Amino acid sequence: MTKEDKIKNFDANGIGQLNDGMFGLPFTLDECETVLVPVPWEVTVSYGSGTVNGPRAILDASYQVDLHDPFVKDAWKKGIGLDEINDEIKTKSTLLRASAEEYIGALANGGDENSEELKKASQKITNECLWLNQWVKNRTLHFLNQNKIVGLLGGDHSTPLGFMQALSEKFGNYTILQIDAHADLRNAYEGFEFSHASIMFNALKIKEIEKLVQVGIRDYCEEELNLIQKSQGRIKTFFDRDIKYAQFSGDSWDRICNRIIAELPKNIYLSFDIDGLDPKLCPNTGTPVAGGFETEQVLFLLEKIVSSGRKIIAFDLNEVSPGFGGGDWDANVAARLLYRIANMVNRSYKD
Repeated sequence: MTKEDKIKNFDANGIGQLNDGMFGLPFTLDECETVLVPVPWEVTVSYGSGTVNGPRAILDASYQVDLHDPFVKDAWKKGIGLDEINDEIKTKSTLLRASAEEYIGALANGGDENSEELKKASQKITNECLWLNQWVKNRTLHFLNQNKIVGLLGGDHSTPLGFMQALSEKFGNYTILQIDAHADLRNAYEGFEFSHASIMFNALKIKEIEKLVQVGIRDYCEEELNLIQKSQGRIKTFFDRDIKYAQFSGDSWDRICNRIIAELPKNIYLSFDIDGLDPKLCPNTGTPVAGGFETEQVLFLLEKIVSSGRKIIAFDLNEVSPGFGGGDWDANVAARLLYRIANMVNRSYKD
């Protein structure tokens, strides 16, 4: 059956069929214009865990998402597919996470990171993170070279580094738009070079990344603030406090969005940490922080970016955790956001 036949026979108003693909869509991965690459990895998380189960939880929640999109007509017909969840990655993550917890615990209890034992443990974790980065780069390039729109589904926020490297090879220069509670500009946090708290520090080593525009940041250290201030404009940060204070003084989110968009060039990579939202929407995320956005605030910004004619070349969604109690609220929120974002990226990419 062709894709056209599937579209003709599909009931977009019906119940999501669990035997079909993500969001209950009837398409094969080859037929989907957008491919999501799941990366179940959380080796270096520094507080709560569970994001290793994020991709599976979002897949399960996706079957409950209604397919009408108010911004993109007949969006579901384009197809959004999830690549196979790699069990090797999840197994490695689980084993290494235990080693990382021992390492962090030793440091917290006064251990010497230069001791032979701790240096050996740190190097092992670094080597496996390098392996993951290369896997992500190769897998995302595989789909990029098929002219697919590619999104990455973490895992913790360290996961898209290889993807960013792949995008630099495919597209050349681009800017990162980061929605996040945290600046993620730490150098080797807790001794881990590829920490989730270091993703943007590492991303800025990629010369093709012209600029980093951060939105919603509300948890950062002095070292990160110094890096922002000394970046000579390569990092532009819209802090959550400044956004809120402007609104308290009568400014509008629309005008603030215009100022954010003015900082963005033509090609944009969206890196979305779910903890950029108010934690009532993601209570089980690894490092929740009071404050943050409502979902429609973020979607309003993204719609304005798309309407401005800018191109979102790819995206990631990270730090979604279903929680130890088995609740699906975080995944429910993430699945709906993911659907809307994927559709917007497709519209910006194809227009």
